[in-house]
Amino acid sequence: MKRSKRAKVKRYVSIVMSAIIGMQLFIHSPEAALADEPAEISLDVKSAVLMDAESGQILYELNADAALPPASMTKMMTEYIVMEHIKSGKLKWDEPVTTSKYASEVPGSGDLLANGEQLPVRKMFQAMSIYSGNDASVALAERIGGTEEDFAKLMNEKAKKLGMTTAHFASATGLNHNDLKDLSGAPVFDAGGETVMSAKDAAILAYRIVKDHPEVLEYAKIPSLKLRDRDKSPMINWNWMLEGNSTSINFKKYAYPGLDGLKTGHTDEAGYCFAGTAVRNGMRLISVVMGVKTEPKRFEETRKLLDYGFNNFEPRTIVSAKNEIESMKSVELRKGVRTSVPVVTESGLTLVVKKGTADEQFVQKTEVTEQDKRIAPVKQGDRMGTLTVTYNGNDHIINLVAAEDVGKGSWIRLLFRAVKNFHVGLYNGIVHLFHK
Repeated sequence: MKRSKRAKVKRYVSIVMSAIIGMQLFIHSPEAALADEPAEISLDVKSAVLMDAESGQILYELNADAALPPASMTKMMTEYIVMEHIKSGKLKWDEPVTTSKYASEVPGSGDLLANGEQLPVRKMFQAMSIYSGNDASVALAERIGGTEEDFAKLMNEKAKKLGMTTAHFASATGLNHNDLKDLSGAPVFDAGGETVMSAKDAAILAYRIVKDHPEVLEYAKIPSLKLRDRDKSPMINWNWMLEGNSTSINFKKYAYPGLDGLKTGHTDEAGYCFAGTAVRNGMRLISVVMGVKTEPKRFEETRKLLDYGFNNFEPRTIVSAKNEIESMKSVELRKGVRTSVPVVTESGLTLVVKKGTADEQFVQKTEVTEQDKRIAPVKQGDRMGTLTVTYNGNDHIINLVAAEDVGKGSWIRLLFRAVKNFHVGLYNGIVHLFHK
């Protein structure tokens, strides 16, 4: 009997220990990781950035501030400046652009245009955005800047305005001095040297293209297109990941749902680079990889980066536009027909956050505008205060505005109000005196 009891005890202890060990394995297993702790990714690149295209939030970065040669990702800035000239009316889509001798001889991708050949701006833009044509890029740069050198000055001025801190542009294409040194008409390289740009700056530039000139994606997403009707073969987009390649025999294994841009790049010095953008379930992401060793790998690493973003993050509306805030539904007003005015948010706030993030992580704080700015009359939409939402150490400020008009009170109304306030204040002072 004693042996039997000992055996039962041993068996019971063994079962309990197995259960404890099993629980420990479960707790420490990747599958049991909390939703707000996304698994890290391993990228074989020199630098990378993943950005939310709506807010500009950076969701992932690797060596993101290193200034590196961007190769043809440079053309995103050329595209941006061309689009600005289109929108301002300085340039027309159907306006002819003449290819100079220098433009026709620029090496690398392109080699489609002959010296003296004329094509409309739209065709030149197609050659630049679809086929990454160096010849078309230079032709457009010369049309806008007079020379590629002067166009590069425009590029650098625009980079500063866009908040790009590491970028320096020496050409419209991303080609370096050695690529162009034997060509007549090539840009003179100033003290700034060769073209460089960090992954973060490339993401900022892609972000501004998507925000300011989304029409660029209508060109960038085209898998193939004939430049001229007489051409026997179409231009093939260097971006293998385009969703439009899902039926392509050669590229369908690289095609990525929702991907419609933006710009590839390659030189011996830069390696393989790619600034991509894709949208899924209403969330658009921007990815940048630089210094990748092979052409297929730049797309494989981009897939990892985008999958990481779409699998682990989601857009969350923190504050809706034109809504009242529980902690400050109204603010006091002076000299009005009423003594207060209801306030609402001027705009909404949507952030891309880790899936499973608790609401408590969004800390809200309201602040009323200075008293001398809260004097009637007040018009609907006038700023009455601010709401600050703090998340991940970053502050997002939203104006609180008057929800309705409040007119100025008549002198008799203000007089009676002042008398009333005087007596209320006097009464409260006496009560406070006797309660000391």
